[in-house]
Amino acid sequence: MLKPNPIERRRFGVEVLSGWRQQLYVVIFESDTPAGKAFDVALILTIIGSVMAVMLESVAAVRARFGDLLYTAEWIFTILFTIEYVLRLVCVGRPLGYALSFYGLVDLLAVIPTYVSIVFPGAQFLLVIRLLRILRVFRVLKLVHYLSEADVLVRALRASRRKITIFLVAIITLVVILGSLMYLVEGAENGFTSIPRSIYWAIVTLTTVGYGDISPQTDFGQALAAVIMIIGYGIIAVPTGIVTAEIVRAGQQARASVHDGTRALICPRCYAAGHDDDAAFCKKCGARL
Repeated sequence: MLKPNPIERRRFGVEVLSGWRQQLYVVIFESDTPAGKAFDVALILTIIGSVMAVMLESVAAVRARFGDLLYTAEWIFTILFTIEYVLRLVCVGRPLGYALSFYGLVDLLAVIPTYVSIVFPGAQFLLVIRLLRILRVFRVLKLVHYLSEADVLVRALRASRRKITIFLVAIITLVVILGSLMYLVEGAENGFTSIPRSIYWAIVTLTTVGYGDISPQTDFGQALAAVIMIIGYGIIAVPTGIVTAEIVRAGQQARASVHDGTRALICPRCYAAGHDDDAAFCKKCGARL
């Protein structure tokens, strides 16, 4: 049976484990063995089944006919996930380290809603967060190489966050001014009963959504609405252009890193990129690449 690499042992404290705890760790956390891969595939199928049960329970007709069955299935899934979460804590040397990691928090959030629903009915519908656990499918099915494209997108969004922030502040300022102006022009008799409601109308119009629940009736108000619609079409292109430019730049940097001797290989555990060509383990978390 394969054992975790030395760097990962130090990260999770696996070096202090032996016997059945170490074997359990390999089955639960590793996907390079038949048992580990089978466990992960079974886990993914169970997650999909539990989310489907929650979604079906929200349909009134289905709930009226199969409500008791879905409720029982929900608790069975929750108990299974609770046992799995406890086993994950048991088979690592540093349980707190795993509990505070990304996957550890997601695993915890996957079981809490059902128990909370005992006190607050309806909280069980938050169980759809279990879908986040399917991120493990990238590790199980060896699709992690495709995450290099996601890494480029994330870097582009981070690089453009200041420009986007300034853009959003400008938009907020604009809709407040336009909404207030429309409130003065139309007034309560035409549906613009307050400045916040007029701001809501300005947002709906500027984004070209156009619900139609409020509409200007005066000639000046309609002329102003036409101007806002035209401005809206121009504004939509601004964030698209900003992000597109950053995506192109991030892609160029990724290609340049390959020529510089680093590669865009993505870690299957923490999704870090930019490893050396001869790297066998992740430079950030120690997982095998």
